Amino acid sequence: MTAEDFQNGQILLVDKPLQWSSFQAVNKMKWALKSKLGIRKIKIGHAGTLDPLASGLLIVCTGKFTKRIPELQGQQKEYTGTFYIGATTPSYDLETEIDATFPISHIDDTMIERAVMQFIGEIDQKPPVFSAIKKDGKRLYEHARAGETVEIAARKTTIHEFEITRIALPEVDFRVVCSKGTYIRSLAYDFGKALQSGAHLTELRRTKIGDYHVDNAINVADFENTLLP
Repeated sequence: MTAEDFQNGQILLVDKPLQWSSFQAVNKMKWALKSKLGIRKIKIGHAGTLDPLASGLLIVCTGKFTKRIPELQGQQKEYTGTFYIGATTPSYDLETEIDATFPISHIDDTMIERAVMQFIGEIDQKPPVFSAIKKDGKRLYEHARAGETVEIAARKTTIHEFEITRIALPEVDFRVVCSKGTYIRSLAYDFGKALQSGAHLTELRRTKIGDYHVDNAINVADFENTLLP
C-alpha cells in the first residue's frame, strides 16, 4: 500500500503482544509509516485499549478512517483467558501481588457452571481500582497507587456468552462475549465471590471485535516488513 492509501484510510488488524501497551503498538506503527513511506503527518489510533498484560486483537485505523473508531469501539468483543481461583490481587490481575487467599475445596464443576449463569445478560459491574477511568480529575490507578480509597460506582454491562472451556482448579479457562466497557478483571473478581472464594485474572486474549477476528491479524514486526520504502 502507498502513503496515499494510508492517508485515505485503512483498518489494520494487529495481534498485540504481551507487555506492550496499546499506545506502544500504535506508536510503533506510526513511526514505521513515517520512516518507511516518508509520511510526515498521519492520523492513527486504535479502537479499544488492551492492557499490557493482555494480548490479541487491536484494531488500528489510519487517515480518514480514524473517524470510524467510535463505531468500532462500540461493537461486542470476545475474550479467552484464565481465572486463578482461591486468591485475589488489588488489581484483579497479575499487575499486583496476591493480597488474600481463600479455600477452594468446596468448589466442584457443578458449582462453577451455576456461577457462570449468574453473569449472563445485563449485570452491574464495578471497574477495577487499577483502571484508567477518571475520578476527581485523576485516573483510578493513580489513586490506587497513592494508597487513596475512592468510591467506584457500578456500571451496566452485558455478558452475551460465558463459557468455561477447562476446569483444572485452581485454574479455570473461559470464553466470554461481552459489550463495550466490560472489565474481564472485574468479572474474575466477581466470579471468585460467586464461588464463595476469591479469584483473579492470570491470562487474557482478545479474539474478536465485531466481525473482526485475531486470526486475520498481523504482528507489528510483520506490518513493518510489509512497508516498502
